[in-house]
Amino acid sequence: MLNNINLEKILCLDIETVSQYPDFDSTPEEVRPLWKRKADNLKKDDDDTHISIYDRAGIYAEFGKIICISTGFLTTKDGERQFRMKSFYGDDEKVLLEEFAALLNKLKPGMALCGHNGKEFDFPYICRRMVIHGIELPSMLDISGKKPWEITHLDTMELWKFGDYKNYTPLNLLAYILGIPSPKDDIDGSQVGHVYWVEKDLERIVTYCRKDVITVMQILLKLKGQTILTEGEVVF
Repeated sequence: MLNNINLEKILCLDIETVSQYPDFDSTPEEVRPLWKRKADNLKKDDDDTHISIYDRAGIYAEFGKIICISTGFLTTKDGERQFRMKSFYGDDEKVLLEEFAALLNKLKPGMALCGHNGKEFDFPYICRRMVIHGIELPSMLDISGKKPWEITHLDTMELWKFGDYKNYTPLNLLAYILGIPSPKDDIDGSQVGHVYWVEKDLERIVTYCRKDVITVMQILLKLKGQTILTEGEVVF
């Protein structure tokens, strides 16, 4: 599988997002009715309120923000395989997005992005937040008007569907069934907001984000029938 894909032409990435404010009471007055309307469509049971489910705001680019983007690419140095990683993170979303855009603009032609559910979440979320901050989209993210065959980005969730588009396989489940170390050995996505706003431990979130990126590459290697990365092959 993926015989025609050169993994050294793939930039794996993952993002971590949180709500723009620590809780609903901290939101500006003009935002509150907008979130209330959104929350009405998100309630799962009678006990849910727009206040109690505000932690879900981070899922939506209109109410959330990116606090970390981790990337990694495969390369060969002196005959040895390396997976080189770089993370952009901080409280100032505009700065980290500008730094990430600068990285994309430096990439050699022919590079493509890959994430787990990246096409449905990570890539469009990044684009929306860049537009909100007035950042020009790098050409590889500016896919509006492009034909399907002109968009070369990969998505490990999509690859695993094998055409079964009603299938949804989380990253940790796919890692488990493929014999890859779990990226969820500390926190998971539902805890990121608490770790950021309450524990104020951004470094812990960055570590979690990096593990997801490594797992995306491990899955690509498995799908190509190659050996997975060792700890010594990952370079930060």
